[in-house]
Amino acid sequence: MLKKVVVPLMPLTEAFELGVACEVFGFDRSDDGLPTYDFSLVAGVSQPIRTRFGYGIDVPYDLDRLDDADLIVVPAGGTYAEADGSYVCAKDPDPCMDPLLDKLRAAVERGAKVASLCNGAFVLGAAGLLDGRRCTTHWRHAQRLAALHPGATVDPNVLYVDDDPVLTSAGTAAGIDLCLHIVRKEQGSRVANGIARRMVVPPHRDGGQAQYVAMPLPSTSIDTLGPVLDWMTEHLALDLSVTAVAAKANMSPRTFARRFQAETGTTPARWLSDQRVLAAQQLLENSDLSVDVIAERVGFGGGAVLRQHFLRLRHTTPQAYRRTFRNTERVG
Repeated sequence: MLKKVVVPLMPLTEAFELGVACEVFGFDRSDDGLPTYDFSLVAGVSQPIRTRFGYGIDVPYDLDRLDDADLIVVPAGGTYAEADGSYVCAKDPDPCMDPLLDKLRAAVERGAKVASLCNGAFVLGAAGLLDGRRCTTHWRHAQRLAALHPGATVDPNVLYVDDDPVLTSAGTAAGIDLCLHIVRKEQGSRVANGIARRMVVPPHRDGGQAQYVAMPLPSTSIDTLGPVLDWMTEHLALDLSVTAVAAKANMSPRTFARRFQAETGTTPARWLSDQRVLAAQQLLENSDLSVDVIAERVGFGGGAVLRQHFLRLRHTTPQAYRRTFRNTERVG
């Protein structure tokens, strides 16, 4: 059960990543029937905390708050960041971090979840929590993270990695993806979607970091595919072949597929199957429809196809997912 969330702050804390943790876990949305968390910020070291932009954050140095936390979120910043935005990822962390690193190790040992946002992964690495695990960080720092922690498997292409109980996210906005994933995993799609709706962000993004790595899009007069994507999500049961959707977008199939890859970082077929799985999750949680009927409603045609894609994306079967989340209210 996700109840208590604690965020230890590093020197030169990055304001955006800190804001992500505060927005997802620290905001009271009980008026929408969404959960509230016992949320707190603490200093990760016994020195004043300030952001990279120069202003200070008045938080207590109270690492004992981590002792019974269900989730510890380590945002970007820390002794690994210079004021000019460059990163100094030393192999040996500052000794002032030792008490925090001890607390992070103890948290994992007792079964709590520990998550990092962007270069917060270097703090988890310093605690030895990435050894033998898959992980990620901002694509610009992935090579450095891998060099510092050869026992870790660093994937620079994904938005986040869930190697339970250690979770890591890529740069900046990918922290939103990871935090919403944690909520979805612990409390179900309804809660995650409700928080995402209040934040005015998608509850799930497709593709990975590869779509952002030093590959500027060529100039084009074609408008964004956003309206077409919205139409596709509203008509999942239809024939949504590339040829059919390209015609609706007034493009040739080849141009549509190329533009789709550029905007979403994935293929039309992969994006569509993922959206159909997300729609199936909603029906599994909120209806008594059979798996075969759900498969037809979301456009998979049959239960066998739904099971195949559900297993690929969620690493479980539709029935197992339903047993976990159906009629389970975790909004207290």
